[in-house]
Amino acid sequence: MKSMLLFLLAGGLTAVSPAHADDADFLRSFQGSFAGNGTVKVTTNAPTVNVSCTFNSGATSTSLSLDGNCRGLVLVTRAISADLKSNGKGYTGVYVGSRTGPAQLNGKRSGNALSLAIRWAKEVNGDRTARLTVEKTSGDGMRLTVKDADPKTGKTVVTSRIDLKRT
Repeated sequence: MKSMLLFLLAGGLTAVSPAHADDADFLRSFQGSFAGNGTVKVTTNAPTVNVSCTFNSGATSTSLSLDGNCRGLVLVTRAISADLKSNGKGYTGVYVGSRTGPAQLNGKRSGNALSLAIRWAKEVNGDRTARLTVEKTSGDGMRLTVKDADPKTGKTVVTSRIDLKRT
């Protein structure tokens, strides 16, 4: 389930240099255990699959790591992990769990979200790029959203959206 894996990419950040104080508090707000539900599409034109996920999140003033599992259909489970780092100007990281291999992440914080470009190890939906948003939705919630371009129409499609709450 490539799409399920795509949304998990959000979890891959580790620190290289100090983040700004407000970024440090923002990153630390993701610390803890989370569970939730959402939808995933393996490709932009595939049917939507409902998933349930659990994550343990580690956070410091300059890094965020997510380690979890998502289940879809009857017994399909995928282990997912990501590590993100702040370099003082933005975020870089790696997502592990996609069938295409490790994916590279890079982007910036915008308000209550990290907006990250995904660079897949191999083509997904006709190219190697997509967008991941890791959004703080409340004091105890976060949303992971992956968007990709439909290769036939060029339109942006949400390929995964997972809403998580602290447990």
